[in-house]
Amino acid sequence: MTTIQRALISVSDKQGILEFAKKLSSLGIELLSTGGTAKLFRDNQIPVVEVSDYTGFPEMLDGRVKTLHPKVHGGILGRRDLPEHLVAMANAGIPNIDMVIVNLYPFEATIAKPHTLEDAIENIDIGGPAMVRSAAKNWKDVAVLTDASQYAAVIEELESTGTLAQTTKFTLSVAAFNRISNYDGVISDYLSSYKADGTRSEFPEQMNTRFVKLYDLRYGENPHQHAAFYSDLYPAPGSLVTAKQLQGKELSYNNIADADAAWECVRSFDTTACVIVKHANPCGVAIGVNALEAYSKAFKTDPSSAFGGIIALNCIVDKVAAEAISKQFVEVLIAPDLTTDALAIFAAKANVRVLKIALPQLNKARGDSAWEQGRNSHESKRVGSGILIQTADNHEISVNDLKIVTQKQPTPKQLEDMLFAWRVVKYVKSNAIVFCAGGMTLGVGAGQMSRVDSTKIAAIKAQNAGLSLQNSVVASDAFFPFRDGIDVLAEAGASCVIHPGGSMRDEEVIKAADEHGLVMLLTGIRHFRH
Repeated sequence: MTTIQRALISVSDKQGILEFAKKLSSLGIELLSTGGTAKLFRDNQIPVVEVSDYTGFPEMLDGRVKTLHPKVHGGILGRRDLPEHLVAMANAGIPNIDMVIVNLYPFEATIAKPHTLEDAIENIDIGGPAMVRSAAKNWKDVAVLTDASQYAAVIEELESTGTLAQTTKFTLSVAAFNRISNYDGVISDYLSSYKADGTRSEFPEQMNTRFVKLYDLRYGENPHQHAAFYSDLYPAPGSLVTAKQLQGKELSYNNIADADAAWECVRSFDTTACVIVKHANPCGVAIGVNALEAYSKAFKTDPSSAFGGIIALNCIVDKVAAEAISKQFVEVLIAPDLTTDALAIFAAKANVRVLKIALPQLNKARGDSAWEQGRNSHESKRVGSGILIQTADNHEISVNDLKIVTQKQPTPKQLEDMLFAWRVVKYVKSNAIVFCAGGMTLGVGAGQMSRVDSTKIAAIKAQNAGLSLQNSVVASDAFFPFRDGIDVLAEAGASCVIHPGGSMRDEEVIKAADEHGLVMLLTGIRHFRH
């Protein structure tokens, strides 16, 4: 077990470093530091040896070269258990460096704000990563700290035992290599997005994915599969991985997948809304004046499918809503918050998984930066030995974007219902058909190979729930290739239909709508969801 006698500190982010350095100094540990950090220590009466004095070689090239010296890296990399290393270091006059505290130039912060390519290049750290890698490689003899969050635990262990355990140093080493990997990955992504002519591409030539494991799962999609849940290194605010589980059993692989589908749908609404998901598809969606009304209407769409479903609301769940929801078998409940009374009700249902997700962008106007930051800008899907990446389907439409192509004109209420239906259909697996009225779904047809079959299934769902489709509106995620889909929805009782249009047979489809006395709106936008 080695004693820590000398520490090298070179930090860009100086949060907490003064307190940490004072503690190290009080423990009799000699401090080495680079220019800016050394000045900070001297100004605060903390004994320090500047690296340029230690190596006998001044900083040069505007600070680009300061720690790249054998006396620094030899002191970090020399193995204390190899006599030949000790002799070589003694002959070269290189003392041990037992701890390295480094955080890197703020490359991520630089490119997150307005900047030039030159700004980005100057914020690529060279000496810092080199020292971190050296210390992390020689972790048995050297402790390496790369984040202020590590300071307190290290000081506590040093004060308690006089040294650091091998397990602590190994953990710090792994964290250090992860930090370097993430740092280099961001730089690679950024520079790979530049083309030879200086323009930038939305999709870099190399994509470096970086995820952090949140926890292992009991099993995957099926019991014979192993699984774990990972988060983006920098998750979007308000996304599922930011959820806090307030109670209930462990989340399963399928719980998480369905919870994400429910949450993404419900948080797309500006008004109070509820979404119930079963097997990745919404089986009930509604808006209301409060949580209870939104939930009650969503549940009414398909009570049988809602059994054991995932329920998401974009508003605070109060006592009356909790009482209604708790009467049913619920796998997961998701909301921005719950009242104390609501939590007490669910506490009696210990297995119900209750998730709280902060949504700071609620009540923000569409297009507000806070709203956009809370939505993933890109989506990905794994395929055999590859990955598909696309911009997220965040396209919004308004009444002014719609094209009325039938003789019959829509009423304001029909327009409102069609915009609601169009918002819902985006979250239903293709081929998708959704019947709606009065701010709620009436029947959902999802994931069929034929759009006609999806239409028939949606109508059957409504019939099974005892809901009338008379004067309902219908949304289709893609165009109707033939008139048969229009015939089926008209027969079911629909009075309006909204879809992208763009089929070779659009005229035939529009003619069918006119024959049935339907209102038809075209969006020009498709919402496939595979």
